Amino acid sequence: MKRIRSNKESYTIVKQRGNYICFPLLINNNGGKDIYCISPLHGRSFVVGQNDDGRYIVTKGNGLCYSQYPFIYTPDTTADVWGLLLKEDALRDYYCCQDVQALGIKTNQMECVLELDYPIYIPQNKATIKPAILQYNVECPYRICDAPFMEKSQIEAEVNKWQQYNHKGYSQNHMIAAEVLISNLRTMHDHEVLHNAIHEQNYTWALELLDFELCRTPQHPYEKADYERHVPSLYSREVIQTYVIINYIAGVLREEVNYADIDALFAEYGFDLSRFSV
Repeated sequence: MKRIRSNKESYTIVKQRGNYICFPLLINNNGGKDIYCISPLHGRSFVVGQNDDGRYIVTKGNGLCYSQYPFIYTPDTTADVWGLLLKEDALRDYYCCQDVQALGIKTNQMECVLELDYPIYIPQNKATIKPAILQYNVECPYRICDAPFMEKSQIEAEVNKWQQYNHKGYSQNHMIAAEVLISNLRTMHDHEVLHNAIHEQNYTWALELLDFELCRTPQHPYEKADYERHVPSLYSREVIQTYVIINYIAGVLREEVNYADIDALFAEYGFDLSRFSV
């Protein structure tokens, strides 16, 4: 876990749940607040503290954890500012997470969306953007992809907690995770939810589903009709993307995989992989 300095900026609360303390922070080498980067894979997300119940507070959009520059612009669109989070993306994440959580799926818990009074001018296209901060809490700050940067004992401690989901008496932990992940996918698809970013960076080792910035729910469909038109064709790829995560977990845990068992579990939840076979 890498310690990084940040500075508190003035801000406006866009959305807030409960009475959580707000962390309107931007990376600043001369700042007075320590924030923590879990791994090099967390480019713009940081752990900023813990709540009274021990859950970790995470903020997104604080700037880059690498480079000497907190924000880097690539000249495709104004949205392509590395380290930055746009308010509209923060709000989609905030709302869609709660839509998915209402289905009984374990997710992060949203706290607030902040808009910082820190205008960033992009001279390449003469645009000015105010950064947004998405703040939420999680049971485990480590994503599945963070395994190379974790101690073995940390992974074991999280995996041991999975027994609460082991209703079928699996002897291998990756099968417990598979049951949870495939069940999540079935629930989302049955309710016309497209997460649209299913991969090992968006599940924690507590099997919390995160990052709903690209998500689509019936309550919050895509604003562009063309995006909505493509939604039905995107569901099937999430099946394979879920398989990738399960396979990754098995590899991290050094567990031998019986792919016939995993295929059968997918089929049990209505995802018959034989229809994708070519």
